[in-house]
Amino acid sequence: MKRGIAVLVSVSALCGIAYFTASKWAIKHETITFYDASRDNRPVPVQIAVRRDKEMQANAGMITLPVAVINHGNTVKNTEYGFLANIFAARGYMVVSPQHDLPTDPPMVTKPGELYVGRLPQILRGVANIHLAMQELKKVQPNADYAKVTMVGHSMGGDITMYFAKQYPDEVKKVVTLDNLRVPFVTAGKFKILSFRSQDPQFKADAGVIPTDEECEKAGIQVVKTEFQHNDMRDTGPDVAKSSIQTMLDKFLSATDSEIAPVDTQSSPPNVLEPGPVALMAPAKG
Repeated sequence: MKRGIAVLVSVSALCGIAYFTASKWAIKHETITFYDASRDNRPVPVQIAVRRDKEMQANAGMITLPVAVINHGNTVKNTEYGFLANIFAARGYMVVSPQHDLPTDPPMVTKPGELYVGRLPQILRGVANIHLAMQELKKVQPNADYAKVTMVGHSMGGDITMYFAKQYPDEVKKVVTLDNLRVPFVTAGKFKILSFRSQDPQFKADAGVIPTDEECEKAGIQVVKTEFQHNDMRDTGPDVAKSSIQTMLDKFLSATDSEIAPVDTQSSPPNVLEPGPVALMAPAKG
């Protein structure tokens, strides 16, 4: 009887430790709105995701948080990429997701024949939002690496990501895009690039956006050809798509983050770090 009680107490203690550990490692999501005085006080809402234990360590000056910036697609909210944010946050990143367009902004119009089919103004707006967020977040969390960030983006956000990497290569650690269609890949080889491509007949990359096989190999670019649709690559997409992207992204981060390892987190989706159907890894076609 005493032995049974002892076992029960031990199990209860272990459960308590596990619960405390999971709670400590939980990912916190919050939104802060910054205002850009240089653009008529334009509001820029920014969602932040960070592991609570890592945030506490950073607040104590024990560590410097790596930073990942997630850029959303056109007409999509910055809060619709939690499945990506949780992968980075679980690895100890502070994830920053700016809202690039506002309801008061004019709609984006495609203009054939113009640079990036006329979307340069929206791209430049996104770049300005990113720089504002980095500048203001230094006041909120000074113990983070804003000088070298990981840039991530889907669709229009992928174009913002690639343009930022092209214009400010010294501010970029690595790049992840999901179906960027307008801005050509950076092929200088200064940082690793991972890109997921859909098989959506309605969303095709412009000529010259995706590098040739040889350019990919030389520049350290990995192109993942998936069977998914363009709009599957956000939180509203099917679980099989999100799970596959998470698996490949985690492998990419494992290879490029030598000292950062993932942990399970209480607030993550159930399959956030579990392997799912893996998309085919293949070099790009020119």
